[in-house]
Amino acid sequence: MSFHIRTGFGYDVHQLQEGLDFWLGGIKIPHTHGALGHSDADVLIHVICDALLGAANLRDIGFHFSDKDPKYKGIDSKILLREVMQLIRGKGYEVGNIDSTVCLQEPKVNPHIPAMKTCLAEVMGVAEEDVSIKATTTEHLGFVGKKEGVAAFATVLIFKKQGMIAREPF
Repeated sequence: MSFHIRTGFGYDVHQLQEGLDFWLGGIKIPHTHGALGHSDADVLIHVICDALLGAANLRDIGFHFSDKDPKYKGIDSKILLREVMQLIRGKGYEVGNIDSTVCLQEPKVNPHIPAMKTCLAEVMGVAEEDVSIKATTTEHLGFVGKKEGVAAFATVLIFKKQGMIAREPF
């Protein structure tokens, strides 16, 4: 038995705006500002979706869930993540691991990481140990440091089990 392994990368930013709910990693975090977007603007789920789709060569989140389509207005990003998992599993892939970083000046993300890991693992049907979430500030630099926005990055490894494949020598 052999494994076909692929990696993917995701990056996203959202503007922060006063009075909006702040969704991150599938959970609502208490804060005066929330991310602005067509959906619930969960930047962490969006980067994970992009990384998974890219790894499976299925384009990106905007291709599958256009912000021009009114049916996605205000949608819970966990629904999008479930659909992405169906797409990659439809091609025979499973998640090996996810490594992500959220860049946010405030609120502090670290106290919420365990709940986010639990939520994301449940939505994707993977083990919590396969979901890594890290958080950092930008030391008051740039739009994140000025508390104007949130950014996130994710890398993923997906794999497909395959029978032994005979290969021609080089």
